[in-house]
Amino acid sequence: MKNARLFLSILALAVMFSGFNKSLNIDNKPKANKEDSLYVVENYFKREYKISMRDGIKLFTSVYAPKDDSKSYPILLFRTPYSLNPYGENNYKTKIGPSKAFIEDKYIFVFQDVRGKFMSEGEFDDMRPQITKENKYPIDESTDTYDSIDWLVKNVPNNNGKVGMWGISYPGFYAAVGAINAHPALKASSPQAPIADWYWDDFHHHGAFFLPHAFNFMSVFGPPRHKLTTKWPERFKHPTPDGYDFFLNHVGPLKNVTKKYYGDSINIWNQIVEHPNYDKFWQERNLLPHLQEIKPAILTVGGWFDAEDLYGPLKIYQNIEKNNPNINNSIVMGPWRHGGWNRTDGTKLGNVFFGDDPSSSKYYQENIELPFFNYHLKGKGELDLPEAYMFETGSNVWRKFNEWPPKSIESRNLYLNSNGTLSFEAPKDQNSYNEFISNPAKPVPFTEATAIGMTREYMTDDQRFASKRTDVLTYQTDILEWDMTLAGPLLVNLKISTSETASDWIVKLIDVYPDDFKNFKHNKRVTMAGYQQMVRSEVIRGRYRNSYENPEPFVPNQITAVDLELLDVLHTFKKGHRIMIQIQSTWFPLVDRNPQKYVDNIFKANEEDFIKATHRVYTSDKNSSFIKVGVLQ
Repeated sequence: MKNARLFLSILALAVMFSGFNKSLNIDNKPKANKEDSLYVVENYFKREYKISMRDGIKLFTSVYAPKDDSKSYPILLFRTPYSLNPYGENNYKTKIGPSKAFIEDKYIFVFQDVRGKFMSEGEFDDMRPQITKENKYPIDESTDTYDSIDWLVKNVPNNNGKVGMWGISYPGFYAAVGAINAHPALKASSPQAPIADWYWDDFHHHGAFFLPHAFNFMSVFGPPRHKLTTKWPERFKHPTPDGYDFFLNHVGPLKNVTKKYYGDSINIWNQIVEHPNYDKFWQERNLLPHLQEIKPAILTVGGWFDAEDLYGPLKIYQNIEKNNPNINNSIVMGPWRHGGWNRTDGTKLGNVFFGDDPSSSKYYQENIELPFFNYHLKGKGELDLPEAYMFETGSNVWRKFNEWPPKSIESRNLYLNSNGTLSFEAPKDQNSYNEFISNPAKPVPFTEATAIGMTREYMTDDQRFASKRTDVLTYQTDILEWDMTLAGPLLVNLKISTSETASDWIVKLIDVYPDDFKNFKHNKRVTMAGYQQMVRSEVIRGRYRNSYENPEPFVPNQITAVDLELLDVLHTFKKGHRIMIQIQSTWFPLVDRNPQKYVDNIFKANEEDFIKATHRVYTSDKNSSFIKVGVLQ
């Protein structure tokens, strides 16, 4: 009887509000093909609304509310540019929360198409700039979040007045930006794999362009929307499944992307082409300076092997911690790919195994994520959440830290030596170096796999194929006599020269397994003896070595300092393993090719601009190259 009354009352409210959706021409039969979906249909009502923002634009929103009206529930809001599909009040999602535990614990789950996407009105802007004193925009994503929450707490029945936010990847950005100038009802937010800076996160790493990720993403995400729609654009049809071949021989110089494939139809690509440097356009799309006066509790989540958004969670946590010292601000980093804590059990990635007792994803969901929201939104349970809850790869254990990076690390330099060794002792050689010829016509592949895009596994891939190439420099320690745990950021200090005027520099930190290492049980066919597991990697476009706003060429054959940050690690190199560093100048097609002849804009480079170059890495006493690491004590 209570359920019947609740249904009638919600229906009456829905008709009253202009947001009630009557116009969708969609099959209105409930769809529940999975066990989780059946549970949602049996225990939740779904309603759809169009919520007005302060400028009159209406955002399409779906609400899943528990049928049990004997108590009130907090609201958990998920804002997305990727569609809140399925549409129609009788078409239910198979999963409506961060994990199944949330569905059973009962929340009011709210999903919203952000401004300008799918069924929401307005114009979409990639990582829309924040309102500032200098940029007096009428709205931003923080105001849209505020207005949405204000409507929800006033109009959704049986809510307890408390709201949480969560989201993975781009929705993680919306969870972070929603905490700025937050509505008083927003008590907790969990940005997961969030975008922090549109230039740095996904598409430019120290100025180098991540080509297949950008091309494939923009081909389906970037086309303009001419009317409200529930449909995605059609996916791009590649003429070959081999990304190396496609981007080298079919695309060629980046100017051909517009000429051959996109035309003038994808605005974000046009903006990238016209803004190759970190100028005002990109600076406005940097969320980090705005993470001030944050009031909700924050739980930032990321994966150590997230090929898309490793930068975001680390930098968002750091900036919130720096600018808001008195709030509840924690970070979780696990052994996951992009969103792996929500989409996989976390026991493995590619060939590497992380243990399953318990799986890292289940542990996180049950012991970290659900308790965080229950505590702040329901006043339920006790929250034993440290500042940093980190999974230590290599030894495969969860660790708790009172701060991140931990204070108990010793800063040491790992020096590159001309004989291919890697040691903590500074070199004594004079005028020593290693050199290689870099040819843009035959770039070093980033993976042995045949793939059209950026593979999820490349960040743990075996690097033996690269070690065999003459255009990759390899340095390694002796066999370790004891376990060594590296924690925190890795800072690369290279002394290099090039025979030409432009070059990229890729640095990889690698865990070399012993020659008698036994195969993992999840994939016994892959030989793990001698495996060279990538632990961390990064690239810098050399023109940006001194400034990302004002690029400059190299002076041919002049010794030059090139420094870059490899993002944080927490990894144990076990006794019997080795630490390896690889250095190269191409990483294709993960990173677009540098012509190696300086041009003002690589996106407009011609075929004849791509030339061979001889690069040197110096390893002498006066011009040493090294990696500054933190050794956990």
